[in-house]
Amino acid sequence: MSASLEQAPRDRRYARATGGGPLWQFLIGFIKHPVMVGSVIPSTRAVIDKMLGRVDWANCKLFVEYGPGVGTFTEHVLARMAPDATLIAIDTNPDFIRYLDGKFTDSRLLAINGSAADVRQIIADCGFDHADYILSGLPFSTLPAGVGPKIAEETYKALRPGGAFLVYQFKAKVRDFMAPHFDRIDKGFEWVNVPPCHLFWGWKS
Repeated sequence: MSASLEQAPRDRRYARATGGGPLWQFLIGFIKHPVMVGSVIPSTRAVIDKMLGRVDWANCKLFVEYGPGVGTFTEHVLARMAPDATLIAIDTNPDFIRYLDGKFTDSRLLAINGSAADVRQIIADCGFDHADYILSGLPFSTLPAGVGPKIAEETYKALRPGGAFLVYQFKAKVRDFMAPHFDRIDKGFEWVNVPPCHLFWGWKS
């Protein structure tokens, strides 16, 4: 049985246990923390495939995800990662962390309740020196003053040389936060999403 088929009944059991499925949990998270959740609708498969298509999975030992929410990207990252790789998912919303812990049984996933601004400390606490790739769907344009620049700076410092910061956003303003740190920023766009989505890959030289 494939991993996706095995996951489906577990998702249904966990949805019953928590009083709602992923869309419901996502909506509740948006209502509770609208500044930290970019949308009431999870990203489409088109966004996920395009965003993760630039990752060199054979050379990825540590992948970090900011704002995993209900695990829309998390599931696909785990499916692509090597057996000995690790995924650290960081979210300020403890409800999402509890949801991830219940939804996934993969030992490669470490779901952490914390801030992306503390990514270097979180990585160190988990026993790593750096990340190979860091993914973010955090709404940079609505974050509290000073938080966006801090996250961009800490992300750059947390990455290994040759690593990348992968960002999907509904507004292109996030590039302004990335530009002071990343010399090369590739840009994409995906219409098959609600709303359509800007994609950025910032590479650490």
